[in-house]
Amino acid sequence: MSNGKKGRKALSWVWLVLGLAYFFIPLISTFLFSLKGKKGVLSFVAYQHVFADPNFLKTFTFSLQMSIYTILVGLILIVPTAIWINLKLPKVKPLIELFSLMPFVIPPVVLAFGLIKSYARPPLALVSSPALLVAGYVVISFPYIYRSIDTGLTSIDLKVLTEAAQSLGAGWGSILFRVILPNLRTALLSAIFLTFATVIGELTLAVLLAWPAFGPYMAHVGRDLAYEPAALAILSFMMTWGSISIIQILSRGIPGSRSNVGGLH
Repeated sequence: MSNGKKGRKALSWVWLVLGLAYFFIPLISTFLFSLKGKKGVLSFVAYQHVFADPNFLKTFTFSLQMSIYTILVGLILIVPTAIWINLKLPKVKPLIELFSLMPFVIPPVVLAFGLIKSYARPPLALVSSPALLVAGYVVISFPYIYRSIDTGLTSIDLKVLTEAAQSLGAGWGSILFRVILPNLRTALLSAIFLTFATVIGELTLAVLLAWPAFGPYMAHVGRDLAYEPAALAILSFMMTWGSISIIQILSRGIPGSRSNVGGLH
């Protein structure tokens, strides 16, 4: 091996170590700080306080329910739309991709006040209904759901799969549930867990629409306490990485482009 290759390999290792240090040092520091809830010793007392707080379970359960509703509504709306656009209207894709960036451009506070202004009066007085919160969450999650699904669709030969299924006599229901969706399992899992993480940590909509969600609870704990916010940060990190691990486990061995048309025979 030449000195140049050795130097590039050593430099690669240096950047890898620096990247890992940049990622793990703050995480380790936060974890160690969360263990200092009891003076003089390292303990999990901050975690005990978090789990003993009834608002922790109440707010997490509420946000979990909202995330389930958001995932269902988002997938029902976006998956058929993305499939139809890829099949029938490919020229519209740049416009939809532009729309998918709008939630990043428009602040959530503007979205919240727009929802309140639009749905505060009859015939659609939904301000006091969690349906309005779910609608806002669907808008915020739209980029993650659409881009995950669109990436999955572009990784398979959608047109060939559809035409092959139709040649075997399959209707659109069979094509969707027996051909396309099985090939989108990884993309669907990615969309689901990205939406879950977004809803669980969302703050602005829940505060302005006055709902007891997990995001406002974490903000409240961070304002009034010292060690419990660090414990919540570690728990949130564990949930996020747990979701990623579930994606890897469930998608292991699932080929992204293998056709399931044979299941129609």
